[in-house]
Amino acid sequence: MTVTIKDVAKKAGVSPSTVSRVIAEHPRISAETSRKVKEIMEELGYHPNLMAKSLVSRTTRTIAVVLPKPAEELLLNFFFYELIRGVLAQLTRAGYDLLMAAGSNEQEELETVTRLVRGGRIDGLLLLYSRSSDPIIAFLRKEKVPFALIGRSLDYEDVPSVDNDNVLAAYDATKHLIAQGQRRIGFVSGPTKLAMTQDRMAGYTKALSEANLPIKQSWVVEGEFLLESGYRAMASIMSQPEPPTALVVIDDFVAFGVLKGLAELGYRIPQDVAIVSFNNIALSELTMPPITSIDVGTYQLGYTASQMVLRMIQQVEITTRQIIPHRLVVRESSLQTVTRA
Repeated sequence: MTVTIKDVAKKAGVSPSTVSRVIAEHPRISAETSRKVKEIMEELGYHPNLMAKSLVSRTTRTIAVVLPKPAEELLLNFFFYELIRGVLAQLTRAGYDLLMAAGSNEQEELETVTRLVRGGRIDGLLLLYSRSSDPIIAFLRKEKVPFALIGRSLDYEDVPSVDNDNVLAAYDATKHLIAQGQRRIGFVSGPTKLAMTQDRMAGYTKALSEANLPIKQSWVVEGEFLLESGYRAMASIMSQPEPPTALVVIDDFVAFGVLKGLAELGYRIPQDVAIVSFNNIALSELTMPPITSIDVGTYQLGYTASQMVLRMIQQVEITTRQIIPHRLVVRESSLQTVTRA
């Protein structure tokens, strides 16, 4: 026999409308009443009709995450698994569902977001990237949709965002290599349209400038956040008459490709080429050699960003920009006992 809202109300000694308000998490319902009703709902095995609830409250209890690449490419990178794990932890705790959206290009991404927003399918949205002249951010601001950005907007300073100090993180990575005696340091970057790439490039060049070391454009290779991108980069950067003896790599997964490419070319790590990367994913310490990496607090980035969106939905005041601290995790790939000229 199906349990109804009236059955819950009768056993709890309250009205059916009170049960409805508990389900909708109405702010005027006391914590004690809410707790009591929820316990009886669980005892009786009552599950609210979420579609009916949505029609009444005009909410969906669903947050969308916009992936910056087609999912089959993006989810090859373990960084995003950890990021999504942080997002899910916060949303599950708050009783929200996660919807993932993606497109094969910027136009498809915008069309997907437009459909979700104007179709009333989500309460808020998370962007896992930040790029210049982003039409999705412009659309969300116009539609007044609660959203947060993991990264930094290049166009809007007031966009709610959670980020690292990527300039300082790359500065610290490069300074570590300099402290190891490295003097010819290259950079394997991500797409230059992304704010993160631009900030890490700025930190890299700042450290080199302060140390009066050369900044050569031929030692900088742009790519994607894919293993294959790091692998391909080695063919061009290491074929030069005077290649770099150390590399700052934009992402651990890219660094795996760098390791593969260098090994095929006959270079030893760190004896011939030292490496520092970013994100400190679990596999970084399992490579041969283990990779020195900047831990950016990936789980916390996702958790904090989703928390920010939920507070915006609840109309709670937020700190518009939050910075998650980073730390350098030193492993064998960057350690060098021989000073290079």
